[in-house]
Amino acid sequence: MLKNCNLCPRGCGADRSNGKMGFCNCAEKPTVSSICVHKGEEPVLCGEKGVCNVFFSHCNMQCCFCQNVDISRNATTEYRYNSLEAIIDRIVEVLAKTENVLGFVSPSHQAHCIPYILDELHKRGFHPTTIYNTNAYDTVETLRKLEPYIDIYLPDFKYSDNRLAMRYSQTPGYFETAAKALLEMYRQKGSTLITDEHDIACSGLIIRHLVLPGCVENSKNALSWIAENLSCNVHLSLMAQYYPPKGIAELPDSLGRFVPYEEYAEVCEHSRRLGFHRGWEQELSQDIVYQPCFQNEESFEKNI
Repeated sequence: MLKNCNLCPRGCGADRSNGKMGFCNCAEKPTVSSICVHKGEEPVLCGEKGVCNVFFSHCNMQCCFCQNVDISRNATTEYRYNSLEAIIDRIVEVLAKTENVLGFVSPSHQAHCIPYILDELHKRGFHPTTIYNTNAYDTVETLRKLEPYIDIYLPDFKYSDNRLAMRYSQTPGYFETAAKALLEMYRQKGSTLITDEHDIACSGLIIRHLVLPGCVENSKNALSWIAENLSCNVHLSLMAQYYPPKGIAELPDSLGRFVPYEEYAEVCEHSRRLGFHRGWEQELSQDIVYQPCFQNEESFEKNI
């Protein structure tokens, strides 16, 4: 029961059990926009068959550049699944097509549903590897409750600069909050990414960071914090996939352009100088579009 919701760091205190909604505009029942096979995660996660990703609707952040904008906006988001039974039935259907890996995407504001979903899957005889795919704006308390249920943490450490977090994502105190969350994820999983005989990850931590145009220092400082406070042995995924979102007439600062090669290369070089040696760098190409089409049942069958 979410009578005084404090699932995420906003701590709205909304009585979601009584239909009241906080910043995320979610009631107590789960709202999921898509459950589909996704083959675009890091290779160690998706293998050849892909991951069964559960895309929760709405978000506890509001990034003006969000690639999942169709479902992340807190005003008009639509969703296909609004009962736990329907969600579980669809997961069972999709999971069979994957590497038996289940990802929860943007789950922070609906994390209370995860234990129930997994308990029910276990009762049905399904025991997938679980991924918590998050923007890192999570509370330590919520992460500790999830510890028995989550195998792999996949946070996107977005900002070291709180001014950017407010300007681009309407998110107060992002850096300090995400730092605490990352420390908790690291406490639970450490720096070792455990894989099975097929080289598919089954336990660990992968930290993502999306390089934004004109924000090299934000990226470099985020990586420096990880090196100084966690470990250079963690798996790091440096993403270059930013693109200017459609439908926004005016974007702040430099967000109206793609990430220049020189800026992404500078961040990658900084990563190497710090000593990071595990993980992935991304091909930099304006021809590759990562935005899913959530109007399709299989949201990643083709991009728009």
